[in-house]
Amino acid sequence: MKKLLLDIYYVWINELKVVFRDPAVILLFFIVPLAYPVLYSFIYNNEVAHEVKVIVVDDSHSALSREFKRKVDATADVKVVGYAADMEEAREALRRKEAYGIMYIPGDFSQKINTQRQTSVSLYADMSSLLFYKAMMLSATEVSLDMGADIRVAETGGGSQEEEATTRQTVESEWVVLYNTQNGFASFFVPAILILIIQQTMMLGIATIIGTHNDKKRFTIASHTSEGKNVGALKLTIGKAFCYASLYMLISAWVLRVVPYIFKFPQIGDPFTIATFLMPFLLAATFFGMTLSYFCSQREFGMLLFVFTSVIFIFISGISWPWTAIPAPIQSIANIIPSTPGIHGFVKINTMGATLRDVWPEYITLWIHSAVYCLTAVLMYKWWIQNYDPKYKGMPIK
Repeated sequence: MKKLLLDIYYVWINELKVVFRDPAVILLFFIVPLAYPVLYSFIYNNEVAHEVKVIVVDDSHSALSREFKRKVDATADVKVVGYAADMEEAREALRRKEAYGIMYIPGDFSQKINTQRQTSVSLYADMSSLLFYKAMMLSATEVSLDMGADIRVAETGGGSQEEEATTRQTVESEWVVLYNTQNGFASFFVPAILILIIQQTMMLGIATIIGTHNDKKRFTIASHTSEGKNVGALKLTIGKAFCYASLYMLISAWVLRVVPYIFKFPQIGDPFTIATFLMPFLLAATFFGMTLSYFCSQREFGMLLFVFTSVIFIFISGISWPWTAIPAPIQSIANIIPSTPGIHGFVKINTMGATLRDVWPEYITLWIHSAVYCLTAVLMYKWWIQNYDPKYKGMPIK
């Protein structure tokens, strides 16, 4: 047992030396996780967009269409900055960044309303920011509901104030925003991004280390003790994983606690519960990264292999699109990626105040990921040494 722990400790310390001797790994392990969360949080720090510039194409030219435009312009989130004769002129205004959205009112807008038929208003948003779309959609929806209530009152022929109030709103509704008190984009989306940043930067750093070994044909540092004895695939894998995970314990404190505190994102979760939940996530992400990194035959290949997956991982995680609306085959793929249960569990604990018992399925899933990817990392290490180390090529590695 003592020999096992000593070998793992040697690999751990030796891998720390490898990390701190490589400027690229230091950049990916430390500088990027420190700076990128701040940058991403700063971009969305406004939470909501106000006075979004909109240009109107009104083919109706009726009193009702003018009322609709006036009420939309009166909302806090939209500002009508001009009118266009047709859609092509409006699109040109968007291309020149004179406006960030188009509101199109069809020619039969007033006719359909006066004949008690449903009409529509089309909205086109500059998707350089989702906040533009949200501001336009909410403003137009509120105005359409308000005008619809006025039309219902007019059709009933009037009455007392109480009767008109009942006609306008048969069922009273009240908005109660849970967890996201500012109803902002960053408060629900950035916490998920922070978890993904931890996983992806770790994968990039590990891939750079493995790619460097392959470029320089340098394997003795990774696979042997100071006495020249082979430490074995399992001990090497565990030692390297403990090295990366221990570093990211410190990085996670900055990414998941300090950055949200600076930008005042919701944080109602218990820090001890978050730390307990992060233990299997960091191990799972480490072993997952190690498994995939052995495919990196060159130092720069990790950037090509992993960077583009960030967008895919966030979309299939179920945070930006309802999890229940994601097809089952894609859910199955998402469930084998550590960031998926990591995002679900962290958001529940940090933003919703869940306990460890509430996120038990995600917690157990991450431990399963840790065990499975530890095994795959060991097997990939054996394959890696046999195929890339000239000294051991074709020989069995213990």
